[in-house]
Amino acid sequence: MTIEKNQDDNFFKKLLHSQMIIPIAALLALVVFNLIADPSFFAISMGQDSTGNPVLSGQLISILNNGSELAILAIGMTLVTAATGGQDISVGATIAVAGSAMLAVLCGGNMRPEVVTTPFIVAFIVGVLVAMLCGAFNGVMVAVFKVQPMVATLILYTAGRSIAAWINNNALPIIPTDSGFGIFGGFIPGIPIPTPVFIAAACIVVIFLVLKFTSLGLYVQSVGINERAARLNGLNPTFIKWLTFVILGVCVAVAALIKVSRISTINYQTIAADIEMDAILAVALGGNALSGGKFNMGSSILGAYVIQFLTTTLYKFNVASAALPAYKAVVVILLVVLSAPIVRNKLSALWKKIRSPKQTEVEVAK
Repeated sequence: MTIEKNQDDNFFKKLLHSQMIIPIAALLALVVFNLIADPSFFAISMGQDSTGNPVLSGQLISILNNGSELAILAIGMTLVTAATGGQDISVGATIAVAGSAMLAVLCGGNMRPEVVTTPFIVAFIVGVLVAMLCGAFNGVMVAVFKVQPMVATLILYTAGRSIAAWINNNALPIIPTDSGFGIFGGFIPGIPIPTPVFIAAACIVVIFLVLKFTSLGLYVQSVGINERAARLNGLNPTFIKWLTFVILGVCVAVAALIKVSRISTINYQTIAADIEMDAILAVALGGNALSGGKFNMGSSILGAYVIQFLTTTLYKFNVASAALPAYKAVVVILLVVLSAPIVRNKLSALWKKIRSPKQTEVEVAK
């Protein structure tokens, strides 16, 4: 019995200190709430789109679909947070810049083209280069000039959407719906699962392969934990920090492709509004320290989908969009409290107290 108790204690201790416990607990709480409040939340049905192609619909499909951009952004935001101990608050504005650049290339100067003459891959590469340039600018400000990340990225946060509007002379380019560009944010004909789900899955596979077969994760964590020690061990903290911002730029470009593809146009002021806050919250929900250091990429990605689950749940129950930040603020408070070492230690001590009477009973029985 003592061995069993020790095993239970060790399991609970590992579970309590696992990074995955917070996003999993949050996900389970949302699942239970929706099961009680409205079981139809989990219904999935097969229908047809306007062209007659089969498509899956339902709240869960919506979560996977709309959470794709957030999951992609969480990848880059996790690396930036781990390496710099700060966050990039300009990703929403950078999405507007990259998306505007993509549409400018596709339109070729004509804001209402009858056909798209530029291949999609060329427009995407241009968007990637633009987003990487924005990331490189942020990286230089943080890594070279030692500006605090949130302050450094405030520059693009403030000016980014104006730059996006300037790229297309403040006009709203519209891509023809029959051009095929909508596939990236919609459905591939004949496949009922939204395309963004596959794009997000591809990005997740790529980052896990990179982290597994390269030393990127180790270098990022080393710099985040102790920059001076990392430098003494032959690493270049300046380059590594800069690189994480560039990688985030690539993630932003992919998210921008999905965003502008959904509606084949762009609204410079509202596209990806406040998505940077959700990306940061996804990293925090994944149990990653916002002060940098060790990180768990899987936790951040799961955290992104939990955030989308929460958003979809709130919309399902007719919560006004203006009130969403207030509910998410409550989540942030809970995360900060539950992530605090003192709280985790007290929970661990409480578990030991709960287990102690059982041990006493076993000893008396003997």
